[in-house]
Amino acid sequence: MTHRRGSRRATLAAFTALVVAGSAIGLTTGAVAQSDGAAANDCSTIAGTAVQLPEVVDGKFNVAMVLIGPHDDGGWSQAHYEGLLYVCENLPDTHVAYVENVPEGTDSEQVFRSLARKGFDFIIGTSFGYMDYMETVASEFPDPTFLHLTGFKSNGTNFGNFFGAMEDFKYLAGMLAGSRAKLDGNTKLGYMATFPIPEELRLGNAIMLGAKRTCPECTMDIRWINTWHDPNLETQGAASLFDAGAHVVFTGADTPAVATVAQEKGKWGVTYDHPSSCTLDACLTAPYWIWGPEYTRIAEQVKAGTYQAGYEYFDADAGAMGLYGFMEGETPQPGIADLPEADVQLVRDTLAQMLAGEFDRFDVFAGPITDNQGNVILADGERLVQADLDQFPPGAPGSECTTCMRWWAEGITAELPQ
Repeated sequence: MTHRRGSRRATLAAFTALVVAGSAIGLTTGAVAQSDGAAANDCSTIAGTAVQLPEVVDGKFNVAMVLIGPHDDGGWSQAHYEGLLYVCENLPDTHVAYVENVPEGTDSEQVFRSLARKGFDFIIGTSFGYMDYMETVASEFPDPTFLHLTGFKSNGTNFGNFFGAMEDFKYLAGMLAGSRAKLDGNTKLGYMATFPIPEELRLGNAIMLGAKRTCPECTMDIRWINTWHDPNLETQGAASLFDAGAHVVFTGADTPAVATVAQEKGKWGVTYDHPSSCTLDACLTAPYWIWGPEYTRIAEQVKAGTYQAGYEYFDADAGAMGLYGFMEGETPQPGIADLPEADVQLVRDTLAQMLAGEFDRFDVFAGPITDNQGNVILADGERLVQADLDQFPPGAPGSECTTCMRWWAEGITAELPQ
């Protein structure tokens, strides 16, 4: 599993350290009464400064989250921030804090080490590039529990790994994009990818495999922008794909730039990470994350001393992901209304199977699959295993991959990245 989150040039002095405030979109602020009579958590107090990391609160279970971007980015970091606030509201006697805009690299190691020294019980890192630095700090501080999102390492004691199969929902969004492109008579799609890591190849391939279900003639171009959150670069990347002829453009980054540019050009975008990214009419849909219940489940285990640090990768049936416009209580975006009913029903039926645990990531990547060079990746009836989804060859020691995520699916017109 490979994610998050890219290289940023911020310095340690610019990190904002705040106790989680209740300012996230759609969330309740203030103290939350606990149904079991335990002391209510204050989820609205602000503490710390731009140069001072947050402090623990004596007598509380202290949780700290490290974010690669701003907590209100409308994307990846905001989804995690809201998940942290959910923990505060639902786990009694808990104090939560976050540090935002923390770049990957040695600066993140300083943050993790400082949080451990301050006495936080549970420390969450939300970016792929934090992995090695969290591993180092976890080996130095055996008492806190460290949870890393999107990587592939764990130490079996106090350093665990956690992520979800977003490829399920990119696959569904690919079906919608293919249907839209075929109906409009322009069968060229685009994917604005972030960094050349296995996750981005996995998600790009899932989009293409989904699109082929509704538009066998569809192709897809790729642009690498080498950032997770940069509104200017994301706008430029989206414009580049649209100007090169793409009719529907996906993003692997954080802002809704693909929808904004699509609106200007009379085309379509598929945003990512957070439902609030898909407000413009030009947005077809958005695969998004719902971290709160999963974070609370793991935090409860950490607090009780029952958490088993390992490698955990959830599928759609965990209820921790969604497809905007297709989940309960949501209304499909305008660009869905005139799509062929058979295509929309295929999405609904496949989503229902996913939520019921009857269709998972290994069904997304089930043979026959051919790459864009004509090579058979999987024969009919064959499937990838988890290491193949996560890694470039040869894979990590002890979990080597066989097929590995180092190929582009048939229909993708780009070369493999270096």
